[in-house]
Amino acid sequence: MAHVISDACIMCGTCEGECPTGCISAADAQYVIDADACVDCGACAAVCPVEAIQPE
Repeated sequence: MAHVISDACIMCGTCEGECPTGCISAADAQYVIDADACVDCGACAAVCPVEAIQPE
């Protein structure tokens, strides 16, 4: 199961640097997680200041 980023994302970029697999990237309105590359470690969710990242 991968994590997902909701529309609460404020595009701060904090999560991108924390991802050990590099599966987070910026899209038009928010960051997105590549579900195929996500190892469900939760590192991104732990640093999100607005709690926009949750398990799928």
